[in-house]
Amino acid sequence: MRRRKRKPLQAAIEGARQSGDWLYRSRRKLATAGVALLACLLAAHVAAGPNGLFPYQQKRAEYRKLEKEFDQLQIENERLAKQIESLKSDPQAIEKEAREQLRYARPGEVVYTLPNPPPPQKAASPAVAEKKQ
Repeated sequence: MRRRKRKPLQAAIEGARQSGDWLYRSRRKLATAGVALLACLLAAHVAAGPNGLFPYQQKRAEYRKLEKEFDQLQIENERLAKQIESLKSDPQAIEKEAREQLRYARPGEVVYTLPNPPPPQKAASPAVAEKKQ
């Protein structure tokens, strides 16, 4: 009986030794594969992570758009500041504004005013179009 127990035990020890030898021989291959996997994961994180390449490009595009909007608002602000200054000091600008907005006229002048155009009607959704029929 003792021989039967020793043979399976020796076979198990031999199998473990062979597995250990295989791992020892292929340790460089396994380490290289592990490092390659880690590099791939790191590259994916750099590209698509929360502060990665793709979000960075989206933020740059939004920054450019906001910069253009800011420049347009600066120009509009400067125009309005000039208009305010002219309304404070220039009598011709004051008269022009009064004629346009308040519809003032000099004696003997006739002012024609046109009605405002009707607001554009929005396209009805299919559900609203079905109710009307």
